[in-house]
Formats: sequence, structure tokens, C-alpha cells
Amino acid sequence: MRGPKRAPAIRFAAKIPIRTHVLTEKDDIVEVARRYTEGIANRGDVIALAESAVAITQGRAVLPETVRPGRLARFLCRFPTKSGSLATPVAMQLAIDEVGRARILAGCAAAAVGKILGKKGLFYIVAGRELALIDDVAGTMYPYERHVVLGPKDPAKVVKDIKKATGAEAVIADVNDLGCVDIIGISNKLYADAVKDALRDNPFGNEDEQTPIVVLKRAGRGRLPSTTCLPGPGSGKITTKGGEGLA
Repeated sequence: MRGPKRAPAIRFAAKIPIRTHVLTEKDDIVEVARRYTEGIANRGDVIALAESAVAITQGRAVLPETVRPGRLARFLCRFPTKSGSLATPVAMQLAIDEVGRARILAGCAAAAVGKILGKKGLFYIVAGRELALIDDVAGTMYPYERHVVLGPKDPAKVVKDIKKATGAEAVIADVNDLGCVDIIGISNKLYADAVKDALRDNPFGNEDEQTPIVVLKRAGRGRLPSTTCLPGPGSGKITTKGGEGLA
């Protein structure tokens, strides 16, 4: 007796970085995604967005000089590693403002226990995963390179709205140059593994490249040229892998 048919593996044939204008809190990220991917992303493709770009359009970029860290923030910021996102008084104060003192203290208690047991990440499990998305002053696109950027609000709704507006799947991801991919929101979980593989080389450009959107073209939807320039307000190159899927 035959078992149920397995769904075909999802593979991507190309990654297309999309150049946009400078995004600000005045932009609607759903409309931005729709406008810049029109004629490029089709049903079955994936529109991937950098989490910092989504957060910026939601008004979640904060100038450090507008934040007054309290005693608790100044004390607690001593404990994360220097490379951690909460290692400054300002970032820690924003974390406290985001989830409240009680959750922060509970997370600190969990982290202390985790240190004894040799388990990492308990602070964020208890205090809130969203706190790991806080980008302290560094690598954010102009003109927000001096801002602290909080994680995006309601990412599940954002990707749902983008899918409704475009017909393509959507994902919000936090990707670094070490190949770590954290999916913040995705419209179809069946795409998760393929999307992670496709984004490991961090095709987003949050600085001079100004390409916070990447379209992942699904394999088997017509042959693509090795490189091509995009028309319209954004421009970029299609990156392919020998005519095969990237994931």
C-alpha cells in the first residue's frame, strides 16, 4: 500500500536584490513591497524583507540621545557580552520599555540559571525573542546608521498583508554575514527551510547597496538568464546557480 505523496521540494532558481528609495517611517512597507516587486514576483515566488527595513517603516528607529536610561538599565547592560545588542544603557532601557521590568528581571534570572547549567539563550526565551532583534547603533541603512532599531511589530500580519497585496509568499528575516538566518515572520511555513538556505549568503544590502528587499524566484517557472537588469524604480541583478535551484 502506497503512503501519501510527499510535496515536491521547494527550490529557488534566482535571487533578485531590489534597490529601493531610502525607506522612512512615512512609508507603508506593504505598498513598498508591492510597488518594487510588481512584474518581478509571481505566485510561488517569495518576497524577502530585511527586518530592520520593516522596523524603520514602523517608526521603530530611535536616536540614542532621546532615551534616558534608568539605574536598572545602566546596571543590567554590564552583563551581556560587548557584542550583544543589549550591551549599552540605551539599548537595555529600550528593552525595558518594550516588555517591562518584570520580564527583563525574569529573563536575567533565567540567564543566571542558564549560566550555571551551561545553557545559552534563556534570557530571550523568558524576556522575549523580540529583544534579540534590537540593533544597537551599527550597520543600519542611511539615514538611520546612528539609531537603535527595535524589532518589527506584528511581523505575521505584515507578511500576510504583503501576500494578499502581491500574490507571492513573503518573509521577514534577520540575516548576518556569518550565515545565521532568523525568520521573524513567514506567510507559508512550507517555505521556511528553502528560504533559510537561500538567504544564508545575506543577499540583503542595508548600506550603500540599498537593497532591503530580495525576490526569491521559484525553480520550474521558466528559465532565467544568468544576469539581467531590473526595470523600473529599483535595479539589481538576478543571481543564478548554473540554471539550478538555489535551495
